[in-house]
Amino acid sequence: MCVFESSLRMDSVEKALEEVLTAALPQGCITVGVYEAAKSLNADPDNVVLCLLATDEEDVKDVALQIHFTLIQAFCCENDIDILRVNNMRRLAEILEGVKPGGESMDLHCVLVTNPQSSAWKDPALSKLNRFCRDSRGLDQWVPVINLPER
Repeated sequence: MCVFESSLRMDSVEKALEEVLTAALPQGCITVGVYEAAKSLNADPDNVVLCLLATDEEDVKDVALQIHFTLIQAFCCENDIDILRVNNMRRLAEILEGVKPGGESMDLHCVLVTNPQSSAWKDPALSKLNRFCRDSRGLDQWVPVINLPER
């Protein structure tokens, strides 16, 4: 695949991620925070369709966070849950309206997307992300990285 095709594909994947998040948010299908995600994964892993592990540059040296990520990644791999690493937490916060009521910011280091309780979610953008994750695993990239573009 040439560099141009690869760049277009990443743009498409980045847009698909944004579409999935904006569709899942009003349906209540987003879990944020490392601890909340761990609880949700433990309670109902079959309902999780995507796991995002988000960092900024300063987070790379946070050993405790990296240990949490390693454990979450292992659990997701064991349970066939697609995982993506996401750079640009500021953009992720914008997409997820990243502030709790009262002005407190959310822990966006781990974000889970779950199926709505009413039915299995058949979103073309989610299918594109699933395909991207599957293709990345075929290239031995078990946790591909997506750089969310600024708006």
